[in-house]
Amino acid sequence: MAAFDTTRSFTAPSMAGRITSVFASLFSALSDWNDARITRKSLSRLSARELDDIGLSYGDIDAIATRDARN
Repeated sequence: MAAFDTTRSFTAPSMAGRITSVFASLFSALSDWNDARITRKSLSRLSARELDDIGLSYGDIDAIATRDARN
């Protein structure tokens, strides 16, 4: 019969874990920025009438793009 010790105390994250977290945060920020850029570019290509059809104006484009990136 084998016995396994499954009780482990919590330890602080290692340096490797912190570095991984920094890179994950950086990747997430770059991904959010790129999504906002693509949204802004796509909406900017629409005419004023097309934007009006979806309930937007040119002044709303930046707010829509950055709101989506933050959420």
